[in-house]
This record gives sequence, C-alpha cells and structure tokens, in this order.
Amino acid sequence: MLADATKRRIFEAIDGKDVHTKAERAFVLGMSTLIVLNVLAVVLETEPGLYRGHEEAFAWFETFSVVVFTTEYLLRVITCTGVADFRGALLGRLKFISRPLSLVDLLAILPFYLPLLPVDLRILRLFRFARFLRVLKLGRYSESLHTLRDVIRAKRSDLGVALFAITILLLVASSLMYYVEREAQPKTFSSIPAAMWWGVVTISTVGYGDVYPITGLGKALASLIALCSVGLFALPAGILASGFGEQMRRRREPKRTCPHCGHEI
Repeated sequence: MLADATKRRIFEAIDGKDVHTKAERAFVLGMSTLIVLNVLAVVLETEPGLYRGHEEAFAWFETFSVVVFTTEYLLRVITCTGVADFRGALLGRLKFISRPLSLVDLLAILPFYLPLLPVDLRILRLFRFARFLRVLKLGRYSESLHTLRDVIRAKRSDLGVALFAITILLLVASSLMYYVEREAQPKTFSSIPAAMWWGVVTISTVGYGDVYPITGLGKALASLIALCSVGLFALPAGILASGFGEQMRRRREPKRTCPHCGHEI
C-alpha cells in the first residue's frame, strides 16, 4: 500500500495544476500532444481518402492512446485519497470520480471498451462520438483554458445579465415580427418559435438571408432590431475582455500571503 504522502506527490504530479519539475512539464506536454493527436485522428477518420488503407495504423494509435488514458485515470483514482479533499478509501474516491473533469476522463476511454460488451449499436455510435470529449481533457493541462474558466467564473453574474437581456430582445423581436409578417408570409412566420430563427440570425448579426421581412413595416422593424442588437450582442465580448484584463493584471501582481497561516490573500 502506498503512503498518503506518496499518493499526494503522484496525484499532484499528474494533475497538471502546478507544474514545477522538468518531469511534470514533460508529462503535461506529452498528454496535451496526445489529446490533440487523438482529436485530429477522429477528424481524419471521417475522410475516406485518408482513412482507407490506414485502418490498422488508426486502430493501433487508438489502442495506445486508450492504454495511456486508462493508466492515467486509474492512477488518479488510486492516488486521490492522498489529497485532503478526497480522504476515505471509498467515499473519497467516489467524490473524485463524480467530479466533472473525472467524468470527462471516464467518457474519453469508455467508447473503446463498449464494443467488448453486448450493447445496442445506436448507443455504441453515440459513445464513439464521445471520443471528441477527449479535447476537454486539455482543460487539465492548458493554462489558457484555466484562465478562461477563471474569467467566466468571475464574470458569471455580468454574463448572466447580458444573456438575459439578449433573450428578452430575441423574444420581443420574434413576437413583433410574427404579428407583422404572418399574413404576408404565413409559412415562414407561422408562429413565434418559427420567427425566432429569424430573430437569432438577426440579433447575432449573421444574416443568412433565408428568412427576411417583405412588408414595409417589417423591414423598418427589422432595421431597428438589427441596430439595437449590434451593441447588445457585443456585451458578452466586452465583459469577457474586461475579465481577461483583470486576470492578467492579477497574475502580474506579486502574490500576498498571510504571515500567520501562509495562505494567499
């Protein structure tokens, strides 16, 4: 049996949060590269000209990747009890396994093992698509994704207000356009939910042009909504930009710690 101190060192070494030694940096780089190559392999498998004739090479790479990911996952489950947050041979491991990132790790390897079980082919195809979830494993090792997570967490209230305002605008715009255009275009604007497609395309400033008003009042209303949505839809981008600026300033500032407990202030 491994001692708690040994478990903690192993767990922290493969966790990817605080990278200090050359071995830890090499591990993070190797895992990040393998994850990117896995996603690239899943994409290339859909190209018949590239996949045909190289099936064996893709299969060997998939097997190698799953062996590495499975070993990593088992190491995390075995050594997590060395960390204070996951004390307890059973309850501690169950708490660790139920974490979102741990579930991502599990879903990343399940598609490989499911064909060994008698499962419905439709479910199997769904889980094979889950191989794309391996890209989410980069969240452990990418400092940029850590920063994005911190920004969203810090600005979630502001983002919620902005998304609520966009939702209100979408509902009002779609409702007004439905009542204005339903007689002129009964098939296109058959209901408010149907009009929401036009609302989403207009508010997001994409403007596909497949659905558009043809009446004079409808065109005037669409112009007003489009002008209002330009500024409103840019709000989330401005909030995220502000959050990134704050995170960068915070990281450049020297860390202050409590002289008594040693925790960061």
